[in-house]
Amino acid sequence: KQKTAYEIRNCDWSSDVCSSDLLSFELRALARSSQRNPTGTQMSSTQNNEPVFSIQRTYLKDLSLEIPGAPQIFLENDSPAVEIQLDVSPQQIVDGIFETTVTVTVNTRIGEKTAFLVEAKEAGIFEIRNVPDEQLPIILNVVCANIVFPYLRANVADVIQRAGFPPIHLAEINFEALYQQRLEQAQQEEQQQEKKV
Repeated sequence: KQKTAYEIRNCDWSSDVCSSDLLSFELRALARSSQRNPTGTQMSSTQNNEPVFSIQRTYLKDLSLEIPGAPQIFLENDSPAVEIQLDVSPQQIVDGIFETTVTVTVNTRIGEKTAFLVEAKEAGIFEIRNVPDEQLPIILNVVCANIVFPYLRANVADVIQRAGFPPIHLAEINFEALYQQRLEQAQQEEQQQEKKV
């Protein structure tokens, strides 16, 4: 199981999405999985070793909301400070079936008081077969995360609005950049451990 975690503040949000190369790979995989052989009979991608990428489902895995300062917090007029924590957690369920979970924690404070705290987990189940091992982590952490994230963003905005606060619409996240950043951090930590030895 691989897990990547990132802390993001407003100034670190990015409007970029994953690279066109990764999205092109996704579309090519979907197209190839539906190709027919010259005789006109359907061939399974497993038999001809063509890449397979398909979305089985997305679902809201967990959702929690806390308003510890209610009802007094609704009388505050100061602007809140918003802190976002993002986590991407892929795992293999069975052979060829994977789940990518994107978790976001929205912590909003007014001064020293917590206005509200939201934690939401949105997950997607994907069928991925005949993909090189070195590409699988990128697909799970970047391509799949980009597919799951819009559903998570909508659920977070909805629950915040239903709680009586103005909705917070999470900006687009550059999952590719975050994944590369996490890899660099892991390499640096590994090098530091080697130096200590």
